[in-house]
Amino acid sequence: MRVALTTLNTGRLTLPAACLGLSKRCLNLSRKWASERVQWGAPIGKHAAIAEKLARMAAEVFAMESMVLFSASIVDREKSADVRLEAALCKLWATERAWEIANDAMQIRGGRGYETAQSLSARGEEPVPVERFLRDCRINTIFEGSSEIMRLFIAREALDPHLKIGAPALNSQLAISERVKSAIHASGFYARWYPQQWLRPLGGVSNDGLHPVLERHTKLAAKASRRLARGLFHSMAKYGPKLEREQVLLGRFVDIGAEIFAVATSCARAQAMMQSDPSSKLDSLALADYFCRSAHLRIDQLFRSVKHNVDRRGYKLAQRVLTGEFDWLETGIV
Repeated sequence: MRVALTTLNTGRLTLPAACLGLSKRCLNLSRKWASERVQWGAPIGKHAAIAEKLARMAAEVFAMESMVLFSASIVDREKSADVRLEAALCKLWATERAWEIANDAMQIRGGRGYETAQSLSARGEEPVPVERFLRDCRINTIFEGSSEIMRLFIAREALDPHLKIGAPALNSQLAISERVKSAIHASGFYARWYPQQWLRPLGGVSNDGLHPVLERHTKLAAKASRRLARGLFHSMAKYGPKLEREQVLLGRFVDIGAEIFAVATSCARAQAMMQSDPSSKLDSLALADYFCRSAHLRIDQLFRSVKHNVDRRGYKLAQRVLTGEFDWLETGIV
C-alpha cells in the first residue's frame, strides 16, 4: 500500500506538469492566431470575447505552474514528504483547467482548430494539432484518479481530523463511558476551535514584504479558508455520518479549497519573481492579480451554491431516469 500510494503521488504531480506543458502550447498557438486572424476589421484578439479567453488562459497557466512548482519543491526538499493533499489538489485543478484551455484554444482557432494537422498540411497550412491536443488531454481528468474520486479523496483528508475527534462519541459499539468521555473531549476541542474560525488569528496572516495587491489577495484567501472550515463543520453537524454521501456538496468544498491553494501559490510565486527579478514585477503582478480576482469570484459563487442549490431535486430526478421513467426521451434516434 505504501508503494502504491507513493506511486500515485508521483503520477499526481507529473500529470499536472504535463497538463501545464499542454496549456502553455495552447496559449502560444492561441496568442499567435488571435493576433493574425482578422475579423470585422481587427485581429480577433482585439474583440472582447476572445480577449477574455486569452486573459483567462494566461492567468490559469501562471497559477497552474505556481501550484506544480510549489508541490514539487516539497518533494525536492524532502523525498519522504507527505504530499498526498498537494498532489491531489494539483491533479484535480490542473487537469480540469487544461481541458478548458484546450477547448478554448480550439474555439479561438475555429474550424482550423477542429481540422486535423494532416488535413491542414494537405491544404498547405501550418499543421497545428489543436484537435489532437483536445483528444489527448481528455484522459487527464480520468486516470491517476478521476476528478470525482479526487474530490472524495480530498474531502476525506479534510474531514479525517474531525472524524478522529468526534467519531467515537457517535460509535454505538463503544461502551457508554468511552462515548461520554469522547463527547466531552470533542466539546472542549470545538469550544476553542470554532470561535477561531470566525476571528482573524492574532497578528493576522504573515505578509512581511508582500506587495499590497498580493497582501490583499492572501488575506481574502485566509478569510475564505476559515469560512471553508466553518462550512465543513456545519455540514458535519447537519449530516453526521451521512455527510460522506453528500458528494456534490463535498465537491463544492473541495473546489473552494483548490481555488484557495491556487491563490496562495500564485501570490507566493509572484512575490518571489518580483524579488528575484524586479523587471518582471508588472508581468507577474498582473497575472497573479487577474487570476486571484477571478478565483475569489468563483469561491464566492461556490459558497453560495452550498446553501442555494437543486441537489435534492437533481438526485430524485436521476433516480427516476435510472428506473426508465424517461426512456421516451431516448426514442426518435435515426
